[in-house]
Amino acid sequence: MATLLEVKDLRTQFFTFSGVVKAVDGITYEVEEGETLGLVGESGCGKSVSALSLMRLIPDPPGKIVGGEVLFEGEDILRLDMDDMRRIRGAKMAMVFQEPMTSLNPVLTLERQLSETLQLHKGMTREQGRKEAVNLLARVGIPDPERRVRQYPHQFSGGMRQRVMIAMALSCNPKLIIADEPTTALDVTIQAQILELMKSLTREFGVALIVITHNLGVVARYADRVNIMYAGKIIERGTARQIYSNPRHPYTVGLLKSVPRLDQPRRAKLDPIEGQPPDLVNVPLGCAFRARCRWAVDKCATDTPPLMSVEDGHWSACWRTEDLGTSALDVNARGPATSANGNASAPAS
Repeated sequence: MATLLEVKDLRTQFFTFSGVVKAVDGITYEVEEGETLGLVGESGCGKSVSALSLMRLIPDPPGKIVGGEVLFEGEDILRLDMDDMRRIRGAKMAMVFQEPMTSLNPVLTLERQLSETLQLHKGMTREQGRKEAVNLLARVGIPDPERRVRQYPHQFSGGMRQRVMIAMALSCNPKLIIADEPTTALDVTIQAQILELMKSLTREFGVALIVITHNLGVVARYADRVNIMYAGKIIERGTARQIYSNPRHPYTVGLLKSVPRLDQPRRAKLDPIEGQPPDLVNVPLGCAFRARCRWAVDKCATDTPPLMSVEDGHWSACWRTEDLGTSALDVNARGPATSANGNASAPAS
């Protein structure tokens, strides 16, 4: 498969009265045509800001993309003027936002909101746009689309509104869709329906999909490859199988151990990651995860680990990545391990 999107050293910052927030701090990855990429991490780690950066939707001020490249079909879209970017946004790159009620206009019918994009990017007439809007609603599973296309967003449930957002994203047959936590506000059964719908539609039309989530179950089921983000950086990359069967960063291990498992006894306790993510205005020296890591060593406090190759297609930004899964660092054990000089590493406070 050919590379559709290539992100190189992307940096996005917010200039506030408290200081400069390094929301996205030098991330690099690529998306192949037709693949599904999962972007995982806690709230505040930079997932959504990275997606908004790709779409050139960062509010300025206070935000600004200060460095890097975003190559879409070989063209750096960060260098385009806003008129050219608007021709790409919606037509070739589309986004499904986290909360559809704040993304849909409450005073316009769905017909107006769906047909507007079709008229702008595909040159359809108003009548052609209305017919295509009906087809789009039918495609995403909304019953009686002829009638419902004339209704307003408040007349739809949360799951139906999210289906409308998916229809809107697919309306111009884009090559890439970015879904920013598309199921957060939905109940579990509706979440499954929406995710199955997105996966089947992207497979049908050959669309690449970036799914931003903190739900590891979503990633395991739907993603081909996974990026783990922490404090504005990607700290582990690999295929979904590699990430789940052979995690090589303590943060990834912590995320996996925080998830309830059906194969464990009912009384088994979860093993959460202690502490909080760092303040992105004052990111500590060295590894940003050090204060929460049970296996940190002295080097973690002074040197920032780069992404290092673990195996083919698998990278991890941890000085002890080679120890993970060995006796030197038992990822199944609770508590600190010993450092290279034989001293116990301090547990997270």
